[in-house]
Amino acid sequence: MEIRYVNSNHTTEDKYCDCGVYGRNSPVEEVSGIVTLPTGDPRGCGPDPVYNRNFSYLPWIALVKRGNCTFSEKINAAQRQGATGVVVYNVDGSGNSTTQMSHPDADDVVAIMIGNSQGMEIAKLVTNGTQVMMRIAVGSPHGPWMDTYWLYFLSIAFFIVTAASIAYFVFISANRIYSLSMHRRNERKLKSEAKKAIGRLQVRKLKTGDEETTSESHVCAVCIDSYKAGEVVTVLTCDHIFHKACIEPWLLERRTCPMCKCDILKALGVEEETKENLSAESPPDVTVITVTGGEPLYEVPLTDPASPHTERPQHLYDNRAFQGDSEAGRR
Repeated sequence: MEIRYVNSNHTTEDKYCDCGVYGRNSPVEEVSGIVTLPTGDPRGCGPDPVYNRNFSYLPWIALVKRGNCTFSEKINAAQRQGATGVVVYNVDGSGNSTTQMSHPDADDVVAIMIGNSQGMEIAKLVTNGTQVMMRIAVGSPHGPWMDTYWLYFLSIAFFIVTAASIAYFVFISANRIYSLSMHRRNERKLKSEAKKAIGRLQVRKLKTGDEETTSESHVCAVCIDSYKAGEVVTVLTCDHIFHKACIEPWLLERRTCPMCKCDILKALGVEEETKENLSAESPPDVTVITVTGGEPLYEVPLTDPASPHTERPQHLYDNRAFQGDSEAGRR
């Protein structure tokens, strides 16, 4: 957009800026003429607005303010009065920002939008009686970021991507929670099988004179403490002996002998279907943290031979030597 006028010092001033934006439905052509304002309302609305023209033989360009009616109504009203082009300047407080107008009902006349500051400056000159010549020419194209509809498209795309990311996160989280739930469930089943296996182990009470109490070479590998008369011990299928209170929590967590790594589930013939399901269904990246120290985490409902209750369930052993020792002790 280029304007030319004579200032108060009788000097011709030319101003040029690449600041206007052609309307979406406007012909992209060059036009020129004398800038003319509507009388009264600067917005140029209404069916037949009056333009302050003291000439009839020169082409003129209507300068109107945005607001009150559609762009098509402003442009058509000025065209009916004989304008060769229409310049719409933006609303107050918008600075020099512009948008691309949409005027589908007025697509045969050149129409552009300029910023509010630029439009107010030109309108002030015309109001003071200065004759301003304007030329609208095709300048450098604006990028798509100037298009309001393109901004809408980017906003919608952003929300779609955000929603898809949230949905993916929820799916992954739900799948992880389900996998962890299955892992805990199978772990509980496996501990239940371990309890059954522990219930089939030989349990006895040490007496004075037993080899375990007289030799310092016999110590519990779990607590690293020597055996004393009156303590209750558990004999594993591999013939290793441990304190009952020490080995049972260990077996519930690991199910193997602390010394030789013998698997008590296999040694006692306990069904291992739960263990296989655990390996198949557990996620590979699940981390199980074991906290040591403090009170035992598991409570094993086993019968203590030192209990005052006379009724105790009979233990059955796959190892015949354990079975014979148990029967001899009862006799």
